[in-house]
Amino acid sequence: MALGCKYGSHRVIEPVGALPQTAQRIDNDMSTVYDNEILLDVIALNVDSASFTQIEEEAGGDVDKIGKKILEIVAARGKQQNPVTGSGGMFIGKVLKIGSALKDRDLKVGDKIASLVSLSLTPLKINKILKVMPEVDRVLIDGQAILFESGIYAKLPSDMDEGLALAALDVAGAPAQTAKLVKPGDSVLVMGAGGKSGMMCCYEAMKRVGPTGRVIANIHSERSRKALVDMKLAHEVIVGDATKPLDIMNATLKANGGKEVNVVINCVNIQGTEMASILPVRDDGIVYFFSMATSFTRAALGAEGIGKDCHMIIGNGYTKDHAEITLWELRENAQLRKYFEEQYVK
Repeated sequence: MALGCKYGSHRVIEPVGALPQTAQRIDNDMSTVYDNEILLDVIALNVDSASFTQIEEEAGGDVDKIGKKILEIVAARGKQQNPVTGSGGMFIGKVLKIGSALKDRDLKVGDKIASLVSLSLTPLKINKILKVMPEVDRVLIDGQAILFESGIYAKLPSDMDEGLALAALDVAGAPAQTAKLVKPGDSVLVMGAGGKSGMMCCYEAMKRVGPTGRVIANIHSERSRKALVDMKLAHEVIVGDATKPLDIMNATLKANGGKEVNVVINCVNIQGTEMASILPVRDDGIVYFFSMATSFTRAALGAEGIGKDCHMIIGNGYTKDHAEITLWELRENAQLRKYFEEQYVK
């Protein structure tokens, strides 16, 4: 078979000239595998939290309707890309075929891997949905997927359960980016701290700020407080609605001795939280929007509107060594690992 574009443009059906992530429809024919593609038998999809939340709300929580909606999206687009949020997720699967141009990869047929590129650009074919698991944003399927030459992945580790690895790798970009952004002595606000990405960011932030820094965890309800406190993932926990920016700002200032914070990490999975992220940060501070529910327009114009000169970072789910950094968190923190096993291994 011929070589395709390393970025997958050869799979784009419409619009012509687009890359797979921005394309409306891509070719998910699994009978044709290019020499620089990898074909995988998919075991499970971990749907992006913002996307799954939107689909679940649209379906009224009905698991059959959730499954039907996912089938409709994949049938229409050739990929799992939520038309409302634009986001996807990732998958775990078993390698079925490796294109001849990729034989030098440290990979062999039969290996189980987790994709580290979004489902929003991954050719996907679902033959059957086996189980919808709303409590962990996961869908077990019978299906296949394609990884392009540029696609990154991680072999599933032998020292932890597949479900545990999948839950962690699904948000690998967040704690790894936190490790890069947070410095000793920083004050940090983690929004959406009760979710898996939020907890891992809190843990990484606590490591990085050192004895002179401060980590403030924002949660929507009291439900997550005990876990955050018991695992010592923050210096202070504040409860507040992230769609109410003034409330979040005031609570953050109170928790930080009246001062704005150096860094804000947004892991909230609903829309309308941009200004709650921007208001509490100091000028020249950093706001990292990991949440795929973020609106660039609201963030950019909102910061301009209040005269806030901060550095805003789009939630790139990839940074160097992000898989290794994230899995290592679970290896070095027994409490965090136990919590993740209880919550996400089903």
